[in-house]
Amino acid sequence: MKMDKIVMLMREQSGETLAVLYLIKKKYDVATVTSVQDALTKIEKKEADIIIIDNEIEEGALKACRSIRMVSEIPILFIGSRETVADKVEALEAGGDDYITKPYDLTEFEARIKAHLRRKGKQEASPEQVLRAGDLEIYPEAYQLFKNGSEISLYAKELQLLLFLLQNKGRVFSAEQIYSQIWGTEKFGDVKTVAVHVRNLRKKIEDNPRNPTYIETVRGFGYKFSQKM
Repeated sequence: MKMDKIVMLMREQSGETLAVLYLIKKKYDVATVTSVQDALTKIEKKEADIIIIDNEIEEGALKACRSIRMVSEIPILFIGSRETVADKVEALEAGGDDYITKPYDLTEFEARIKAHLRRKGKQEASPEQVLRAGDLEIYPEAYQLFKNGSEISLYAKELQLLLFLLQNKGRVFSAEQIYSQIWGTEKFGDVKTVAVHVRNLRKKIEDNPRNPTYIETVRGFGYKFSQKM
């Protein structure tokens, strides 16, 4: 499963802050940097999905934000110890997307990060890259799946399997054909893994996994994505 990459621009580089430890525990890829240039390098190398800027950085948070905005539309979230309206307005006018005041609740902090990452994923996918079927909305480039507007977390192979069947809607594939298409370059596993992934995928996308409407079983041969969807 793809890990979202968070870059935190802080006064001092540290892996011991509560926020960093919390995000790592929540399975984010977190990097802390102390200069705008380091943050820009992360962006250039595609090692950042969102930037968190602490207002107390020595280079100046507003200046840092403007420098990032000159080269990227990546989401930027400010962390500040001041909560005046003027401070927040300045941060937003400099190009920031959000502002959260210390001390903050870590669950709210993560919720705001998730919201900006979702928007980023949707913005990066062009209309041609968005696939829809029934209640499902898939953003292949962002590796994201939504059902009725709520994000569903999929492992990479689960998403690849879903995309393969959806893009060949109505066509029946045997387990061997699916395995060759999705796992063919790998030297481990066997075709039984196809059934396991189909079962797990159904649990996530079907209203009733025992009576699936998206991924149908064609008895004696294999699977297909329903033409009705």
